[in-house]
Amino acid sequence: MTALPNSLAARDIAHVLHPYTNLVKHETASPLVIERGKGIYVYDDQGKEYIEGMAGLWCAGLGFSEPALIDAAIEQMRKLPFYHGFGHKTTPPVVALAEKLKAISPVPVGKVFFAEGGSAANDTLIKLIWYYNNARGRTKKKTILSRQKGYHGVTVATASLTGLPANQRDFDLPIAGIKHVDCPHYYRFAEPGESEADFTARLARNLDAFIAAEGADSIAAFFAEPVMGAGGVIVPPKGYFPAIQAVLKKHDVLSISDEVICGFGRTGKPWGAEALDYKPDFVTCAKQLSGAYLPISAVLVPEQVYDAIRDNSGRIGTFGHGFTYGGHPVAAAVAVRALELYEERDMLGHVNAVAPRFQARLRRLADHPLVGEARGMGLIGAVELVADKASKRSFPAAAGIGAACMGFAQEEGLIQRAMGSDTLAFCPPMIITESEIDEMFDRFERALERTAALAAREGLTR
Repeated sequence: MTALPNSLAARDIAHVLHPYTNLVKHETASPLVIERGKGIYVYDDQGKEYIEGMAGLWCAGLGFSEPALIDAAIEQMRKLPFYHGFGHKTTPPVVALAEKLKAISPVPVGKVFFAEGGSAANDTLIKLIWYYNNARGRTKKKTILSRQKGYHGVTVATASLTGLPANQRDFDLPIAGIKHVDCPHYYRFAEPGESEADFTARLARNLDAFIAAEGADSIAAFFAEPVMGAGGVIVPPKGYFPAIQAVLKKHDVLSISDEVICGFGRTGKPWGAEALDYKPDFVTCAKQLSGAYLPISAVLVPEQVYDAIRDNSGRIGTFGHGFTYGGHPVAAAVAVRALELYEERDMLGHVNAVAPRFQARLRRLADHPLVGEARGMGLIGAVELVADKASKRSFPAAAGIGAACMGFAQEEGLIQRAMGSDTLAFCPPMIITESEIDEMFDRFERALERTAALAAREGLTR
């Protein structure tokens, strides 16, 4: 569909540089103009309704029309629309949010640092780890480990952590000092006949060998999402994190749980780390922290790390890091209210009540001839499309089958995201009901049938 002259879509094409978009295709396509939202639904400028199957970008946990969050923003905007935390200054919402995050954290926390988004939080943590090791005189212990298919952001440093080719190609990334280890995707990377336990044990041995070869005195930290999001909603095998953490502790390597997607109930536990028996040293969070209504993120810093950072800043004269909008009072006020709503409305209980229906409908898709694997936990999941189920053969990238399925889903009134090797993700607002879950998967099943027909016409499944 081509954008009409002088339409909002045409003006967008003329003036806006879009993230995560094929910019050549965008110039001839008509972008979807979303005008309003209500509950789990959003509506375009023609009035068409869509189930937002990705909660925007994994983030609008309370949907798109929560009045309590809007009221919190308005109230704080009237009191104090902006202030900062530089040079011994603070605001009431920032203090309240820090206290709340410390109280609900899955690990002991000394201090909370605020930024504007997940990328900034993870980028900050890389700097904190380097600063911390310099403060302790461990000037060589600087290499940061991440995993293939992991996603941790798009700044120069966090895009280097991200283990996805599109985030690095022609950006001259990754930078030095950041390296990648095995992805814990059993379906794709297990050896023939290898059990999940054996696969986990092999990944732990590989990590141990990697750190030993690099030199443990050079490895500072290991970043991991509990459930890998943008890499394809990859849930590691049971026992993966305890096995990996045993290796990290052996070599005195700090561990980070990137909870930007998994935090605040998405997996059926308050934190993804709790759902997967991960006991990290640091936690980063964002997205559902404010229900996505305003940009804010946080780094939860352990006491002993803060102590070293504090002392080093005293020697230098300042802690030379921070963001103008980090801990913005309006964003912080909305985040405080979002955390209150999660408790007041027992969102965790709701997630666990409807997740069985979500997971049952998701797993049922595994029977479809185009689906190689259906995976997920809580209210997050994905299906991976394959040309041949027996061999797990993927479609050629040029065929664009995942993108086609996403397009069909949009026509059916469902917004999704296609990732990697033809993986379609589901991450609806956590307020979704069982009947809405059924409607979401009904719409997707219609799109999947249209995709199968396309693949057959193109001779891609023979």
